[in-house]
Amino acid sequence: MPMTPPVTREQLDAQLGGAARAWLDEALAEAAHTAVHADTAPGSRYAVPPWELRFAAAGRHCGLEHADSVRALLLLEARAGLPVATRLYEHGTAAERRAVLLTLHRLDLGPTALALVEDALRTNDTRLVAAAVGPYAAAHLDAHQWRHAILKCLFTGVPVDAVDGLARRARGDAELARMLGDFAAERTAAGRTVPDDLRRVLALTAPAPFPEPSNELEQGSAQPPTEES
Repeated sequence: MPMTPPVTREQLDAQLGGAARAWLDEALAEAAHTAVHADTAPGSRYAVPPWELRFAAAGRHCGLEHADSVRALLLLEARAGLPVATRLYEHGTAAERRAVLLTLHRLDLGPTALALVEDALRTNDTRLVAAAVGPYAAAHLDAHQWRHAILKCLFTGVPVDAVDGLARRARGDAELARMLGDFAAERTAAGRTVPDDLRRVLALTAPAPFPEPSNELEQGSAQPPTEES
């Protein structure tokens, strides 16, 4: 289940038909207007901006295969903050939630949207789990949360290729290695197979090898000390 990152506006224009491009132009203009006038438009704190309705309709107008990209562009054009991202996630379908998760790292949210990632990781929806372990999770999940996200992927069958920064964060993680070993032992005791991905992640937890000294250093250390005058 490879996750395809949302594409750029230029790439999307090349793939959409004329009617879909026109719809997207209007949707992005509405999102941009909201971003500019969010603090000045009367009643804007309470009314649902038109672009949020477009967010929900992206698949119908631009095709399901392009919906993630369209929704990501809308979030970026609207400069969506935490309240908007949370609202779209909480009230959205699984596809809409996935689009929010895939775009979190491109929004100026810092660690404030971690609750959305945590919610996705509590589900057994593999589409949401795969989207939740992207760049935003790699940057903001603490070590404990990140280790459990890895186990969630293994438990639900989400390929660890979906985990952003896997090799970097797993390197030398003895606690993750212990957890993986316990998980493998439990599956073996229950007569179940151990996923190949588990062995792959376990291999990544090995400490980085100590660098070999350069020839120059070796030669320098072999030279006898000079006599002092």
